[in-house]
Amino acid sequence: MNIYVVQPGDSVDSIAASQNVPVEALTYDNQIFPPYRLAVGQALYIRGDSPPEDRIPLYVFGYAYPFIDPDNLDQTLPFLTDLFVFSYGFTLEGDLVPPQSPDDWMIDRALEAGVRPVLSLTPFGPDGRFNNSLVTNLVHNPQIQQRLMWNLGRIMQEKRFGGLDIDFEYIMADDRQAYADFVKRTTQIMNQFGYQVTVALAPKTSAEQSGLLYEGVDYRLLGEAANRVLLMTYEWGYTYGPPMAVAPINMVRKVVDYAITEIPLYKISLGIPNYGYDWPLPYERGVTRAETISNLEAIQIAIENGAEIQFDEEAMSPFFRYWKFGIEHEVWFEDVRSYKAKFDLIKEYGLTGAGYWQIMQFFRANWLVLSQMFEARKVGD
Repeated sequence: MNIYVVQPGDSVDSIAASQNVPVEALTYDNQIFPPYRLAVGQALYIRGDSPPEDRIPLYVFGYAYPFIDPDNLDQTLPFLTDLFVFSYGFTLEGDLVPPQSPDDWMIDRALEAGVRPVLSLTPFGPDGRFNNSLVTNLVHNPQIQQRLMWNLGRIMQEKRFGGLDIDFEYIMADDRQAYADFVKRTTQIMNQFGYQVTVALAPKTSAEQSGLLYEGVDYRLLGEAANRVLLMTYEWGYTYGPPMAVAPINMVRKVVDYAITEIPLYKISLGIPNYGYDWPLPYERGVTRAETISNLEAIQIAIENGAEIQFDEEAMSPFFRYWKFGIEHEVWFEDVRSYKAKFDLIKEYGLTGAGYWQIMQFFRANWLVLSQMFEARKVGD
């Protein structure tokens, strides 16, 4: 496996010839479509030898909404251990709120592909946003928890889910212990029926990190309580924030450095983003709103606007600027270089999993890099 960065004057033909790969392989692996235009600075996956037999087994999963394009799901499933179906909410009374779109079809496809479907539980309010009042009500009320557990067990059995993911965010500091106790109790119950429980963790770098996103999340307690954890190592660059990398590797490393002091390595999955952002400039706090884009969309934007893609060596992330309708834009996204940096980090620290938010768009080069470095664990391994 090699990575080639497009230079001025390059074409798919010249690159294929210089790298000794068929044009068809180059365009297929990198999802380059007619008329086969390229952006200067674009990183390309170059197919090499077959993956080594001694690849490290890795637990790989990805979140997906039920409205994911079926073709995108089918192309992604071969690379996954688990599929996290996003998401089920719950009411103040402990009743489940199913996804707005039917999820049975994606559960069927996952099982047919030998991939375990996992139910993601989120405290979403009627507005579709995280609601910490739902969390407070739940974690301090044993009767509500009992009703929620009964409802979860019923729906997981009926729909053939194989595990549970607890994705609670903006937990109040006063709920820190109670939330960890809830996760522990849930794990104990689910494990009795053969269900693994994963808990998603905000990306902390210290035990006493301040902020609504962090104060209610206790890495040590939650690491003890759940079977696995997902470090949500993304969203440094976010919709309402200033332009920057979504998952700068220097910041990701700081989260891992802290996490491994509190949580056993065998429980940790690294969060990996499968998207980018396009910010209009100049950025104005509280006003500017970035557009979420896929990695392939980012490359097409660069091509269509004649932008040269740059690469930030500290963040290990690609970015570029372009003008449209008199407005300058700044785009940060992921490419094969930024993904390899994250996979190298997994190897360096000996982490055992990778979790994608989210797999709505299929970026083939990412999965090819992953499969060169790791072998996705099968269900039951």
